[in-house]
Amino acid sequence: MVKKFTAIWLMSFISTCVFSQVTAPSLTAQNVTEDKGQFSGNFQSNFQAYVKDSAIGANTTQYEKELSSADAWLFLNYKYLGFNFSLRYDVFNNTPLFDPFRAYTQSGVGYWQVSKDIEKFNITVGNFYDQFGSGIVFRAFEDRNIGIDYSIMGARVVYNPTENTRIKAFTGQQKFLFDRRTPVIKGINLEHRINISENFVADLGASFVNRTIDQSTMNTIASTINSYAIEDRFDPKYNVFAYNGYTTLSVKNYRLYFEYTKKTPEALMGLDQRLFKASGDVYYTSLSYSTKGVGISAQYRRINNFQFRTSPLETSPLPSYGALINYLPALTRQNTYRLLARYNAVMQELGENAAQLEMTFKPNKKWQINLNAAATTTLTGIDFKRGIDVLKWDTTTRLFREFYIDVVHKVNNNLKIMGGVQIIGYNQTTFELKADAPFVQAFTPFGEITYKLTPQRSLRIEGQYLMTKQDLGNLANLLVEFNVAPDWSFSVSDMVNIKYGALNKPIAGEKFKLIHYYNFFVSYTHKTTRITAAWLKQVAGVNCTGGVCRVEPAFSGARVTLSTNF
Repeated sequence: MVKKFTAIWLMSFISTCVFSQVTAPSLTAQNVTEDKGQFSGNFQSNFQAYVKDSAIGANTTQYEKELSSADAWLFLNYKYLGFNFSLRYDVFNNTPLFDPFRAYTQSGVGYWQVSKDIEKFNITVGNFYDQFGSGIVFRAFEDRNIGIDYSIMGARVVYNPTENTRIKAFTGQQKFLFDRRTPVIKGINLEHRINISENFVADLGASFVNRTIDQSTMNTIASTINSYAIEDRFDPKYNVFAYNGYTTLSVKNYRLYFEYTKKTPEALMGLDQRLFKASGDVYYTSLSYSTKGVGISAQYRRINNFQFRTSPLETSPLPSYGALINYLPALTRQNTYRLLARYNAVMQELGENAAQLEMTFKPNKKWQINLNAAATTTLTGIDFKRGIDVLKWDTTTRLFREFYIDVVHKVNNNLKIMGGVQIIGYNQTTFELKADAPFVQAFTPFGEITYKLTPQRSLRIEGQYLMTKQDLGNLANLLVEFNVAPDWSFSVSDMVNIKYGALNKPIAGEKFKLIHYYNFFVSYTHKTTRITAAWLKQVAGVNCTGGVCRVEPAFSGARVTLSTNF
């Protein structure tokens, strides 16, 4: 009842303000400026039609019963007399967005907010997104492409005593679909910049976050623990505290970042789906250097039992149900090509070591070389106590590794070519929960040609060939794209499963059939509005957006999207 009243009140207020803009008389230009206010918003919708294809595994409930699904988001924002009012209406009809294996239908107000700047303070009530530092200790964010909305429903105060100092504090509950999760989350963050010299700047920060479990959740946790053998039982805690300190040192062309985060002991859910009690911590550091024609960045992160959720019982591998309080994306390259993005590492919150090195060289205007190397192991994969032999990479520790290189050459103003190779090592059992799946080792050469036919028309051709004896075997992908700037874009692509692997080997007496994954795509853009339509087949696997990943089944059918800003 309260949520409905709040939504009605906000919509009525916005409508009244907009209507008053149109009808209220004005005597001077100054009055017009003061009374007008600012109204803006955006709309996004996705529609999918499902065509069953058991050969690729496209046979979830939508293919059997619902046959279509639709999602839509309407966001409205109004600024008036120093206030900021925001409202978002969400629609989900038979959507697989939150769980790819079931259909969800609901609609209503998914987000509302009222905020006001008062001198050096900003006060917000309702839903809000935010993060402390890099997000390791706290991040409330949205990624609607994979069904995430971790906004906090509550109150937040931001105080800027000086131009170099900011203090943030909040309290609230995490949003879940059209409701809230019952545990309460509170936090405070302090950031301060010190200008040591013209070429030396230090940014310092510290955070403190507290989660308090409600009685109903605690009763379930206690009941679960009491079902264990006496030697495995422990005392669960209502409160867990996470805190961190971080700093960024910028000296001329160098930038060094370091962060340490600690969490007090609490009940955690192990990989065996049994609760245990442990504290946790995260070490994260990065070093970057950039100058004309050269850019280098190195990162390292060590996670130890840093499972930080609204409840230890919320352990779904689906991001929309994961109830994460913090943000720990995989420390790997975000690939965009279809086959290069086939194997994505998924962060292991109970324990992992991850490192990444990126380098870019641009000797002149015609050439550019990009390199990336990344590796992820279990917690025991890197042990600093072993002395010289700190790295252990074997069947018990290896999770992910990638080597990537591409070379771009601008032949002239009309022609640009690119070629490269990716080498992948991927623990499919860990990342996709496929029991006894062999460790995937894949080699993928790729290339792209872009040719400008006229100032408004261009043709782009890209191709990749993934070779592996594991998983589904060898895959080839070819795409041809034609663009008519600034309005139209057309593309046709086909990914073919050319040779079988360990998981799709035909039974004795049967021949392997080539499997095609077609994609016919068109988009139209007019000013701030974009419409896309596609008929496609998509292979099952890990889908990553913004560093957050989830395992998705195969897709077969049509997709239509619409997005616009106003």
